[in-house]
Amino acid sequence: MHLIYKVNNMKLSDRKDIADKLKALNLRAFLFDMDGVLFDSMSHHAKAWVHALTSKGFEFNEYEAYMREGMTGSSTINDVYNRQLGHGATEEECQEIYKIKSDFFETLGEAKPMANIIDVLQFVKSAGIDIHIVTGSGQRSLLNRLNHHFPGFFSPDKMVTAFDVKKGKPDPEPYLMALQKGGLTAEQVIVVENAPLGVLSAKAAGLFTVAVNTGILKDEELLSRGVDLLYGNMREFADDLPNIFRCSNNV
Repeated sequence: MHLIYKVNNMKLSDRKDIADKLKALNLRAFLFDMDGVLFDSMSHHAKAWVHALTSKGFEFNEYEAYMREGMTGSSTINDVYNRQLGHGATEEECQEIYKIKSDFFETLGEAKPMANIIDVLQFVKSAGIDIHIVTGSGQRSLLNRLNHHFPGFFSPDKMVTAFDVKKGKPDPEPYLMALQKGGLTAEQVIVVENAPLGVLSAKAAGLFTVAVNTGILKDEELLSRGVDLLYGNMREFADDLPNIFRCSNNV
């Protein structure tokens, strides 16, 4: 299988601009998003947002939830208020709606790890490349959950969560914070995302960005945000990782 760049279904060898970007890397770390990348959790989040917002009389669907992935909860609520009512939500309204969302989310059960993500993590780790996580999640038990499903892959010093930043995606702050915490430069990392706002955040930080479209979004939603490489599922990405490493001189 060849590495595919889905703008025109060309091989990487036919895309000199992308190949050159990879060759310019001195790869030291992969920065992974969490929801929709490590965990198959976005359908749960989308259902919970639809339940919470429609219960308050707003029009909202699952596609809109996927498009807003990466926003903080209050930002999502304020965005919907501004678009549909012409003003933002109060702090009390944000807290009320977010509690409805969170409570419903808990009824859906724990999301499972994304299919084939363990193959990706094992390949990256075996190549001696550091593994970081950059997520908008504010779960205080996040590290325990990661260690339960992915033992030996993640550590607190290589994590950026909602508690580390003031601005969520699409602002570049989460990824810039990851560089700072890891002592990394933009030329030393590859980002793995699944959401348009995550791609915008990573690209605004100047990072080479892979998107894996694990949800319901059209490919164009990711391509139009400037993603460097796009895959249709995690299996495709896992199978082509050796090609990425060869192009970046990390074999």
